[in-house]
Amino acid sequence: MLTANDVRTATDILSRLTEYLRDTPDPGQVLTLMEPLLDEYTGLPIQLGDTLRAFARAVLDHPDTPHSAALHTLIAELRTAAWQQTDQYDLHYTLDELKALLATAPEPEGCSCR
Repeated sequence: MLTANDVRTATDILSRLTEYLRDTPDPGQVLTLMEPLLDEYTGLPIQLGDTLRAFARAVLDHPDTPHSAALHTLIAELRTAAWQQTDQYDLHYTLDELKALLATAPEPEGCSCR
């Protein structure tokens, strides 16, 4: 069973990644780290969209949930947010294009950047 601490660990890792990226790391390393996050099938946009949909379904389908117009509005908002997240799945194409661009870019003179 998952706990709130498990989820906090995941968000802490994302926070650490953000901090790491702010320190101007090597682009090759950055691409390697970002690949799993932007994977077309299992990346963060897909996972977050699926999680939001499952969250909406769990709340809506629970027998103790009081059904009202307000509840259905909130569930609709979660489902809309889920689709908006899932629509970002195509970021993996951006990652592929960045990899190709960086692979073909000439290195500055005297730089052993890669």
